[in-house]
Amino acid sequence: MPIIHKLVEIETSPGINIHNITSQVQDFITSTSIKNGQVLVFSRHTTTALAINENEVRLLEDIKVFLQKLAPESEHYLHNDLHLRDVPEDEPINAHSHLMAMMLTTSEVIPIVDGKLALGTWQSILFFELDGSRKRSVFLQIYGE
Repeated sequence: MPIIHKLVEIETSPGINIHNITSQVQDFITSTSIKNGQVLVFSRHTTTALAINENEVRLLEDIKVFLQKLAPESEHYLHNDLHLRDVPEDEPINAHSHLMAMMLTTSEVIPIVDGKLALGTWQSILFFELDGSRKRSVFLQIYGE
């Protein structure tokens, strides 16, 4: 069975933002000969994450508020004591972003059936930027026949 991979590039905005990448994943599947199998969607950064959930504007705002309550930017975090660490000059103050990412996940595996993502009616693949703005990449890997 073939294994095919691709990187998807995402330009993010400042702060927490959520990108629906379902169509990019489906487009990749469509561009291959794979009809049945699985696709791995993997976030390649420590301050980003993935989730499968509903892509509804008010829910996305609720998620942002929820994450900010879990790891408020205003709290003191040891990771932010940059003067005590060997870091590049442009190192951001971002411990809260790392902690938010830990509450989500770095990967999702989704079945492919008849060349389509086997997602439920309201499910979308959501990419979370927790420390924007940046150029990010998501690794996609398809396995199947």
